[in-house]
Amino acid sequence: MKSVIIALGMLLFVSQTLAMDLLQNAPGREQIQLNGQWNAIVDPFDVGDKRQFQNFNGTPAADRLQEFNFDSAMKLQVPGDWNTQDDKLFWYEGSVWYEKAFDHQAEAGKHYILYFDAVNYLASVYLNGTLLGKHEGGFTPFQFNATDALKDGKNVLVVKVNNRREPDFIPTMSTDWWNYGGITRPVRLIALPQTYIQDYQFTYLKEGKIALSVTVNGNSPANQVVDVTLPTLGITKRLKTDAAGQASVTFKAKPRLWTPESPALYTASLTLGEQTLTDKIGFRTIEVSGDKILLNGKSVFLRGIAIHEEKPFSDGRAWSEEEARILLSWAKELGCNYVRFAHYPHNENMLRIADELGLMVWAEIPVYWDIQFDNPNVLAKAKQQFGEMLFRDKNRAAVILWSIANETPNTEVRTAFLTELADTVRSTDPTRLVTAAINTQTTTDSGRIIDEAFAGVVDVIGINSYCGWYYDAPETCAQYKWQSAYNKPIIISEFGAGALQGWQGDENTFFSEAYQMRVFKQNLIMLDNMPHLAGVSPWLLKDFRAARRPLAGIQDYWNRKGLLSDQGIKKQVWFIMQDWYAEKAKQ
Repeated sequence: MKSVIIALGMLLFVSQTLAMDLLQNAPGREQIQLNGQWNAIVDPFDVGDKRQFQNFNGTPAADRLQEFNFDSAMKLQVPGDWNTQDDKLFWYEGSVWYEKAFDHQAEAGKHYILYFDAVNYLASVYLNGTLLGKHEGGFTPFQFNATDALKDGKNVLVVKVNNRREPDFIPTMSTDWWNYGGITRPVRLIALPQTYIQDYQFTYLKEGKIALSVTVNGNSPANQVVDVTLPTLGITKRLKTDAAGQASVTFKAKPRLWTPESPALYTASLTLGEQTLTDKIGFRTIEVSGDKILLNGKSVFLRGIAIHEEKPFSDGRAWSEEEARILLSWAKELGCNYVRFAHYPHNENMLRIADELGLMVWAEIPVYWDIQFDNPNVLAKAKQQFGEMLFRDKNRAAVILWSIANETPNTEVRTAFLTELADTVRSTDPTRLVTAAINTQTTTDSGRIIDEAFAGVVDVIGINSYCGWYYDAPETCAQYKWQSAYNKPIIISEFGAGALQGWQGDENTFFSEAYQMRVFKQNLIMLDNMPHLAGVSPWLLKDFRAARRPLAGIQDYWNRKGLLSDQGIKKQVWFIMQDWYAEKAKQ
């Protein structure tokens, strides 16, 4: 049995080396949100730095020529992508400068953090002309200390955002989703005491214990007392931090374990002085035994769907709790107990509502297709993005799988890159399973053999298979004989076909709903006969924007493989998957 249930000594302060300064549970902190209308200047030639856009103070200079003015510039909503807010920016990739003025009065004994849930892709943050810092990566949170740069009264926040694709970025130059640019998730000005709880982690151990670690930061992190309560469980613990501001404890507990059928969550409170943080925590174990995935020691089949982070009834980057609830409620209606969040870390609302609704999560970083696997700086970026995702989401019981790649080429340099990345994932969070979506298998006369080297590295093998769409006739799929060189669980992480909703056509016509149905029916026969199968997540919940899909009148720059249209209308394949999952749930 390959187990990921571990001793306390291995658990302490998971991910500290990869995300040292982030705040745990940013939504639960004392804060003001700087969302809403921002001023914006499009800067395709990157002249803003030279012209000192960052020093704008709300009034044009009187003593010199100034060829910009944020107050009279275009307006963009934050959170939001710029592509869907203005037709002129639909295809735009490059720099946009955002500006927002806000009033602030400092409280004695407080310091302040500017926290960005995500900005795509490069962000440079200026407060009252002072550069607070820069961040790379489009889907993970980052923060800067704003205390010294804040003023009483009016403050001006300027953020330069650039979403231009570059060869050494993650993801790299080519993707199959829309490169939405902008401040795509909330911006928070968080007020903290001089000494504060920075981080905490609850982990349920297999032997019926809970391991808790706490990190205190600020002016005097040592010898601080943190009181922790789980009222429903009747648990109260007092922790005292060491010289590094850290404390930990392990205690016996008998919580009702989190499952998709009964997603039990417990309110936890952590108090340091006058500061109290609350969170809803689920407890469960996840491990593999041979080719089975075990949730709380019991074999579970993952009935899933892949999801892109797009608005439920249109295009554009989703970010709100309401949007997350709609997307995940659709997954529940389909009969899912599992979702694949492709191909990047989704917003925090998605993770928290997955916890609430009982949806196990495959969470992923965008190590996608042909990134620069021979570049050590790119490997460092992959580790950073994983660390930021892990730090934010490590208390979410729903997350059972960390995915470190999708459809990467089967080369020695790639395998070395991903193996080191997998080692990093396991060393920073050995409490979950490591996976990746692989699309390279050896073809035989009767089917496929999963035999590539990286399949031996992961705990759960993910396979993307588009039999009947990109290759082979659909009826061939039903005759496929799958073999694996590894006695490990397999998830078919993608399969499917495109269809324009409402176009019935016939079953021989590509992009008709009838052809999509034909592909699904034959693939489901294949899946029913597939050894080692532990789950599936067809591609995908709803149609989404994709610049690689130009077919006029059918795709129109949409990937049409959704079970739902871009407007959320069910296609015929929705119902065949719903019925298949209903039968699987009975088994």
